Amino acid sequence: MGAPAADQVARTLKALADPLRVRALSLIAASPRGEVCVEDVSTLTAVSQPTVSHHLKVLKDGGLVTAERRGTWVWYRLAPEHRGAVRAVLEAFDDVDPHPTGPVPDLDHHLDRVAADLAPRYPTIVAARVRDVVRDSSTALARTSGLGERLVLLTERFARQRLDDLVRIEGGTTVPRVLFVCVANAGRSQLAAALLQHHAGGTVLARSAGSAPAPAVHTHVRPELEALGADGFPKPLTDDAVRAADVVVTMGCGDVCPVYPGTRYEDWAVGDPALASPEGVTAIRADIDARVRTLLTSLATPGVS
Repeated sequence: MGAPAADQVARTLKALADPLRVRALSLIAASPRGEVCVEDVSTLTAVSQPTVSHHLKVLKDGGLVTAERRGTWVWYRLAPEHRGAVRAVLEAFDDVDPHPTGPVPDLDHHLDRVAADLAPRYPTIVAARVRDVVRDSSTALARTSGLGERLVLLTERFARQRLDDLVRIEGGTTVPRVLFVCVANAGRSQLAAALLQHHAGGTVLARSAGSAPAPAVHTHVRPELEALGADGFPKPLTDDAVRAADVVVTMGCGDVCPVYPGTRYEDWAVGDPALASPEGVTAIRADIDARVRTLLTSLATPGVS
């Protein structure tokens, strides 16, 4: 490594040398929107906004994040050239502390805010129902993702999927849906959903769920998902997810899915990435990819090359 490159690496690593800045990066990486503002970080870390602003500026000066002012807020995102490296560093330390953040201060306030943000997007669903879905989603995810700051971010994503399911059940959308279900929702079903979405684009909506979700996606599977532009997280199977699907594909957990008339069910005997080497995961991915392409052909869906 030459001197200029070493100097740049040193500046970047120095920008990471503070726990709050690491937490801020983690929040940005986990955000369903891919961005956060000062208020988000301040609220979830219980640190004053001026202090948060200072640390985010250090990350920006170090080239790790970009900033964009929209209205009165400045929004921060991972810098594209360092996104992969930042995620790799954060994931490398996933197991350092099984409870990395502790409870979120005033969780009810955060959940009410999520519900208030989501309600206008679903005008056919009464606000009280939206709030119930948000709170139920938080409770379900807390069993696996813990009570840290990730809980609020993942709750928003999970609640949004569940509300989409309700709209579909009520006849509000016509895009075909495929639900992939395995036990942990940490490998096979995540890969299948990401591959289907990759091949079909917007012509099909892919979902995944687990009968007993794991705390996180399997380590060997994460790079495969990132290569497909997917950012999945383990989530529990819900009755509405099954009801909203046109096709339900199970992978080793067929007995846990409720059966509804008019829904097509398939069971795929696919290897478990949790028990596989990196090479084995590659083979499993290829197997799933072939099955997904066949499934799309049977749905008469364009987009498969």
